[in-house]
Amino acid sequence: MTTILVTGGTGTLGRHVVELLRADGHAVRVLSRHSEPYAVDLREGGAELDAALAGVDTVVHCASSPRGDEKAARNLIGAARRAGVGHLAYISIVGVDRVPLGYYRTKLAVERLIEESGLGWTVLRTTQFHDLVLSLLQAVAKVPVMLLPAGVSDQPVEVAEVAVRLAELASGAPAGRVPDMGGPEVRTFPDLARAYLRVSGRRRPVVNVPLAGKAYRGMRAGGHLAPGNAVGTGTFEEFLERRLTS
Repeated sequence: MTTILVTGGTGTLGRHVVELLRADGHAVRVLSRHSEPYAVDLREGGAELDAALAGVDTVVHCASSPRGDEKAARNLIGAARRAGVGHLAYISIVGVDRVPLGYYRTKLAVERLIEESGLGWTVLRTTQFHDLVLSLLQAVAKVPVMLLPAGVSDQPVEVAEVAVRLAELASGAPAGRVPDMGGPEVRTFPDLARAYLRVSGRRRPVVNVPLAGKAYRGMRAGGHLAPGNAVGTGTFEEFLERRLTS
């Protein structure tokens, strides 16, 4: 039986990964800032992190934050080396090397830290989760007019499907950078917004707004998409029906 530690194991993706790994017979430790007995802030590291990793064979790194991810990764990698961890699997984002968003640059930097760690490693990049797209649309729907970035599409993927793939990778041998995983369809943001409005029963005009900047140009060019790896099957409408009408 393999002992696997999942960072961010109570989060949107991590909790699904934990359930799948436990169902497959692995001994799973859940690490997050508020989850006992492994309540650890990765940005601080220390003896508590070393204790959490003692005897662990594989780490699945799902934890992420707008700030401090590189420091957290360094602490995690150092502790994993000391514990003799054999495999570190990391979830990343399609386009981190093509779209110059600050958060994407951080994810790419973490990828490179893992690749150079001396540990066995696997990196899976995916397109945006349905959950994130819904959060963005709900935010812009708070005002009378939904203002959306002109010319930008997305390819949302079902988080449960990503969890299946990540759990499968974590259960196997280190595989390096594996093929990207995208949702089933590339959709324009107005199309996604209208799907949200239709299922939620709300009414809002949808207006496209041209933006400026390198990150916007990168997204207009589709740098965050993986149309050649549209392996997800769950659609945005199916997700909305479950989330908004259940």
